[in-house]
Amino acid sequence: MTLFETLSKAPCDALTRCVGIDPTQDTLSAWGLDDTATGAQKFALTMLEAAHNNASIVKPQVAYFERFGAEGYRVLTDIIKEARSMGLLVLADAKRGDIGSTIDAYSQAWLGDKAPMQVDAITVTPYLGFGSLKPLLERAHDAGAYVFVVTRSSNPEGTVLQEHGSPKLWQTILDDIRTWEVIHGNKTIGAVVGATVPSDLKYALEQLPNAYFLTPGIGKQGAKPEDMKALTPDLKRIIVSSSRGLAAEGPEVTDIRAAITKI
Repeated sequence: MTLFETLSKAPCDALTRCVGIDPTQDTLSAWGLDDTATGAQKFALTMLEAAHNNASIVKPQVAYFERFGAEGYRVLTDIIKEARSMGLLVLADAKRGDIGSTIDAYSQAWLGDKAPMQVDAITVTPYLGFGSLKPLLERAHDAGAYVFVVTRSSNPEGTVLQEHGSPKLWQTILDDIRTWEVIHGNKTIGAVVGATVPSDLKYALEQLPNAYFLTPGIGKQGAKPEDMKALTPDLKRIIVSSSRGLAAEGPEVTDIRAAITKI
């Protein structure tokens, strides 16, 4: 089943758990692993084992694999395949954003049965213009994949740009997403809105009542899962992701697994 179909069947009374897989240099060192693609692979496999039967989604941060070059991408490809074979949905945190044939080329890498790194969902950035994402969105629609559009991010550096104008720029992105839903249906597109800005997240949930939201900022950035539970009665639409906070509980699988259950 697609991400939309899987999550739509979940109970409404629980947040959707997402386990971030971020093999940072500091984390690998703390786990006693080499800062290499092999070390990243060992780390990622442990996170998958902990996530299995405890979370719906895993979210590898592409940059932390890409830093190892071709070998890192080989490891990432293997991790994606392993996760999907375990029944986990895979969300590539790639934040791709480009124009025309270039964004379509990115989409060919990630979306659809012929994609070498096929995932169930991907993050993209619309700040070259929402219309520039059209080729990727169309491919996602055809492939049954889901796209999370960075709308109101959790990093403070994004505030000046995203809150510019009246209406605010991030609010116009919500309008663009809603327009896409009207034309193409609501099974393809959602938004990234930081858990660190709960009032903005509440507004976004109201504006897009059928969409799913990736909500970064839980843990290290200060937001808490319990803060999300007052924002909507349909809690499954809020995908709560924790990456380094969970990794900090490792390297023992049982400890990571216990931390996941508290999300």
